Amino acid sequence: MSEKISASMKNKYFTTKIVKWYILNKRNLPWRVSKLPYRIWLSEIILQQTKVDQGLPYYNRFVEAYPEVEDLAGASEEEVLKNWQGLGYYSRARNLHATAKYVHEELGGEFPNTYKGLLLLKGVGDYTASAIASFCFGEPQAVLDGNVFRVLGRYFGVDHPQNTTAGRKIFKELAMQMLDEGDSATYNQAIMEFGALQCKPKNPNCAVCVLSDSCFSFSKGVVAQYPLKQKKKKPKKAYFEYIVVQDSEGQYWFEARRGKGIWEGLYEFPLLQFEQTPSREHLLECIKEEYPWDIDIASFVTLVEAPVVHKLTHKTLICRFWKLQLHNRLAGGKSLDVIKKLPTSVLIAKFIEQQLN
Repeated sequence: MSEKISASMKNKYFTTKIVKWYILNKRNLPWRVSKLPYRIWLSEIILQQTKVDQGLPYYNRFVEAYPEVEDLAGASEEEVLKNWQGLGYYSRARNLHATAKYVHEELGGEFPNTYKGLLLLKGVGDYTASAIASFCFGEPQAVLDGNVFRVLGRYFGVDHPQNTTAGRKIFKELAMQMLDEGDSATYNQAIMEFGALQCKPKNPNCAVCVLSDSCFSFSKGVVAQYPLKQKKKKPKKAYFEYIVVQDSEGQYWFEARRGKGIWEGLYEFPLLQFEQTPSREHLLECIKEEYPWDIDIASFVTLVEAPVVHKLTHKTLICRFWKLQLHNRLAGGKSLDVIKKLPTSVLIAKFIEQQLN
């Protein structure tokens, strides 16, 4: 393709090629055969920060359990969190539930039909509002997710980091320029699919790419460098000491996490947090001070030989699990069967599966 081609012609060329590629290569995904706002909203919330292959079973699970928004609204938060277990970023699940209740109780079961109206819903930002407005109502709004950042950043050689306020504004303006306003739904699906299947984060097969003849980063041999990102601070470390308390009747102390945070409302074993690894003796002293149980300790031993490292976006957790066996009965204890039915973090779920079964 000639380097002297005009910017407007290049833009049209890009959009046309993307859509044609999509028609030939798109995956058969259940939310693509629906224009129901509830189904589209559900899929977009699940797929935030989640790959399609991982999110698809959850989408099917939620549709089966809650076929309509009123079904989701009528469920308990604990049940919703249990169905969400494993997806992470649990604030999404809590926002999902809160928004379902709001739409059902305050909006008569009808989602807002405009981008601006959708932005007023809890847990709905620019990307999700753009997707629903475009897919369901044909409003010309460009989506901007990780796939779109990558495709636009590489093709046009955008020299602003995508994870800055200024960079995001530039990408949004560029995304709107590329939009096929006559069929924004198809174009938005196309560019996201192109980023997921063709313009992959690592080792994309540029040799068979339909845009390789006019792609900036490919022509310069710098595909791996785009899109540009501003380096984030190295995650801090936190030391988590989980105390698996079991009484004389085999019951466990297992309760919902209190306070705000990513695991709010999820169940876990008693937890003590430190800035560095505590000694066994110091930990035992802290347990007696922190928890007002009537404790008659039979034994206190570690359950996992090496600490479990659990990485979050903002923090790295160094976790140890201890077995605190009691001689006495513990009021409010729960059986293992009950524990398995409660919503937990992936960290706790894996521990239960591997160590307590």
